[in-house]
Amino acid sequence: MSPDWDWLARNTGMILRLLGLHVVLSVLPVLIGLVLAIPIGYLVSRCGPLANAILAVWGIIYAIPSLALFVAMPSILGTKILDPVNVVAALAVYALALLVRSVVDGLRSVPAEVKQSATALGYGSTRRLLRVELPLAMPVIFAGLRVVTVSTISLVTVGALIGLGALGDLLTYGFNSAFYTPVLTGIVLVVVLALVADAVILLLQRGLLPWSKGVRTA
Repeated sequence: MSPDWDWLARNTGMILRLLGLHVVLSVLPVLIGLVLAIPIGYLVSRCGPLANAILAVWGIIYAIPSLALFVAMPSILGTKILDPVNVVAALAVYALALLVRSVVDGLRSVPAEVKQSATALGYGSTRRLLRVELPLAMPVIFAGLRVVTVSTISLVTVGALIGLGALGDLLTYGFNSAFYTPVLTGIVLVVVLALVADAVILLLQRGLLPWSKGVRTA
């Protein structure tokens, strides 16, 4: 089925607006999740035998259906049902749940002898974390970040069921009206956005972590 090019031409402004909103609703949760995941992941990694149990709890949180969390957020945050904050907060929870595991796995991947060498050189725990452990853990964290970013871009579309799906609104409009040009447009733009975001993160990793080019992280 070929798209209706006239409809696309008439609605270019609306489509671009939804695309911009989709970018915002995708980027903010990932950034919030990443900022929170690093200290939380570090604390979890220091919990010894309890770490795996804590990670299992984060896994259960990620298993909560996204629509249920979107609907529950207004009651938790005291916001209105159509407030974009609900979507950002819900998706930040999902991003945090995945990124905490990535941070823990990254820190666990740092060889014990490297940590011991840093300590022998006089590095305190904080300095060792910032100067040695985190840099070496970043390839694993970046791999998790790529997965989280792509999944978040996809999950934003679910928000259309409560009226805040950005490009997902094109999907619901198309299905409800049996008009598939908006559906195709929404699908293509979501896929393209995910591919672009993944490429940007990969380029950032290669630029910021040149030593990780030969390290297989995914």
